[in-house]
Amino acid sequence: MRAAAFESFGGPEVMRTMEFPEPLAGPGQVRVRVKAAGVQHFDCAVRSGYSPAGVMVHFPQIPGNEFAGVVDQLGEGVTGFALGDEVLGFTILNGYAEYIVVGANQITLKPKTMSWAEAGGLSGNGQGAYIALKAIGVQKGDTILIHGAAGSLGAFAVQLAKEWGATTIIGTASESNHDYVRSLGAVPVTYGEGLVERVRAIAPQGVDAAFDTAGAEAVWASIELVKDRSRICTFAAHELIEKLGLRVVRTERTAARLAELAELHSNGKLRILIRQIFPIDQAADAHRLIETRHGRGKIVLTFD
Repeated sequence: MRAAAFESFGGPEVMRTMEFPEPLAGPGQVRVRVKAAGVQHFDCAVRSGYSPAGVMVHFPQIPGNEFAGVVDQLGEGVTGFALGDEVLGFTILNGYAEYIVVGANQITLKPKTMSWAEAGGLSGNGQGAYIALKAIGVQKGDTILIHGAAGSLGAFAVQLAKEWGATTIIGTASESNHDYVRSLGAVPVTYGEGLVERVRAIAPQGVDAAFDTAGAEAVWASIELVKDRSRICTFAAHELIEKLGLRVVRTERTAARLAELAELHSNGKLRILIRQIFPIDQAADAHRLIETRHGRGKIVLTFD
């Protein structure tokens, strides 16, 4: 099978298309013929030398942690899925491949109304936003600040906060993305110097919780705006979590949560904006684009 992989740590240029043996489904597993695989900053971190906890990175290594495709092999004992089922799912590595083998508890059925690109790009950021907002207790009537609201992770967070009843959602973004952030259901505000004052002008009653996808500057602003630090979460400035006593959020994904997100999409309550689609042979270009940290929406790899 074809896959995008790397044989040494480094920049995007180490990514290239290689040939691998097709994997086989074992007991409790399914094999999926991949149609689309989302690209995430996590994948770039692995390519650059990061080793996820409990996972052995070895060369050549196939990155990729979210995917969508068609079930083409069932392992012994698998129930609830059939050959030919269209599914989406999650993994830690090996998503950028024509075939992937995962546990049957790592996939859910793809809604007919969801494109392959949308399905391939839902699991990582969608579940990440869900987990973060649950951790900081977003609920009906809250005023929520989401940093980096135009990015894929931030956009999911805005929409989930709206679905869960937050009264006011404030989203930081560059001015060119304000209309997009507004369309998601948030009040846009420009990041940078004076952010705290601009947020206070929008929410003079105060901010109940904040989710950061942007970095340290956003965390420091959140500290000024949110009284209860247990209601501040960052997925970007990890070095500040212990220093400032912020909540440590574990991002364990589940098929049940993914199914819930897919249903929200089917009901028109969760949009998945696709920023750009690359063929698998251009995985290096996809990594270069996501590492600019500019733009909005998901970057996805597809197979022929």
